Amino acid sequence: MDFTSILGGIFEGLRVTGIVTLYGMLYAVPFALVFGVLQYFTRGTVQWMVTAVIEFWRSSPVLVLLFLLYYALPSFGVNLSSVTVGSMALGLNIGGYGSQSVRAALQALDRGQVEAGKALGLTRLDVLSLIELPQAFVAMTPTFINQFIQLVKGTALVSLISLTDMTFRAKEIAQLEYNPVGIYTALLFAYFIICYPATIIGRRIENWLSAGQRGNRDF
Repeated sequence: MDFTSILGGIFEGLRVTGIVTLYGMLYAVPFALVFGVLQYFTRGTVQWMVTAVIEFWRSSPVLVLLFLLYYALPSFGVNLSSVTVGSMALGLNIGGYGSQSVRAALQALDRGQVEAGKALGLTRLDVLSLIELPQAFVAMTPTFINQFIQLVKGTALVSLISLTDMTFRAKEIAQLEYNPVGIYTALLFAYFIICYPATIIGRRIENWLSAGQRGNRDF
């Protein structure tokens, strides 16, 4: 097989890679936002418990999480599909890192804005949703874009739980064609084709949000 044929064979697994990435983001973004805000808001024992949950998902190797969820949960009567397991393990791991971006972005804001909001009669929740989060979102954007790219690359691990993603297809081709250099170079190129445009789009979104924020300040 020539390089183009190998690349075409690898892209047969793009659908699974895309599905796991999409579902992974559906786990990652809500987890990051909720637990990042909770870690910012809470104190004492509650904050310790929130931090423990974050650190469990953030510090655990994705490979171990995959095998734990895929092979251990059925022993307790919980049977999840390979797509669910892959999405959950990758998404919550990425979400753990994202939560720290959310917390840091909120903590970086001027505390005087909270006091000003309260002085205007806003509740603490109103201050968070109307004043703090819109500003923090701009600061979070580069991190979330990077984590999306990390999630795409991380989907290579789901081939270990029998999902026919792009990496799994590369392994299948390698069993038929003794050309490991060509096959895995094509796999590397396939991930580059996906991730590089995402990087460019992410930069444009970041610039657009930054320009909008500057415009609001000028106004």
